[in-house]
Amino acid sequence: MAYDRTAMLKLLRPAMTRILTPLGRLLVGRGIGPDAVTAIGTLGTVVSALLFFPMGQLTVGALVITVFVLFDLLDGVVARLGGSAGSTWGAFLDSTLDRVADAAIFAGLILYFISRDDTLMAGVTLLCLIAGALVSYAKARAEGLGLTADVGLAERPERLVVALVATCFSGLGVPYVLPAGMWLLAAASVITVGQRVVHVYQQTRER
Repeated sequence: MAYDRTAMLKLLRPAMTRILTPLGRLLVGRGIGPDAVTAIGTLGTVVSALLFFPMGQLTVGALVITVFVLFDLLDGVVARLGGSAGSTWGAFLDSTLDRVADAAIFAGLILYFISRDDTLMAGVTLLCLIAGALVSYAKARAEGLGLTADVGLAERPERLVVALVATCFSGLGVPYVLPAGMWLLAAASVITVGQRVVHVYQQTRER
């Protein structure tokens, strides 16, 4: 199954694959395919983000979501073990549901800030959500035109790491870490959108 691999995922992939392979074999043996794993991971992320974050259970939510985010690697393991690697449908489903999961994480944080009457941080987190979606869209649109747009500071793994780590530590009582994380992520995401726009523009000028 074709997945978007950034430098971070490439570093984590070998170790995580070894850890997840026994579970992957178990799922394949029970007839569970990679698409089902992808859907379960997304559903778990959505439910966890929209349940735990608005309730203020930031650490629990971040840890549970991290488990479900690993399904993004597990579905690849299941696809390989099940002999269905390279599925175009699977790649499309994975990318589409990634956007759903990302939106749920930031929506949950927006609801958390709103519940605390922190409209400024709710707005910053909304910017993270919008800019993150634009980062993904810019790449997909460029590839649809036969170009590339895989540059930038904050691709999906980086955005998830910053958001979940900041949320987790905020739940543990570390002051200012969540606002700082959201401001950093908003800035990095906006910069990444700009980098991809410039990268695509340069390619069109060379044609």
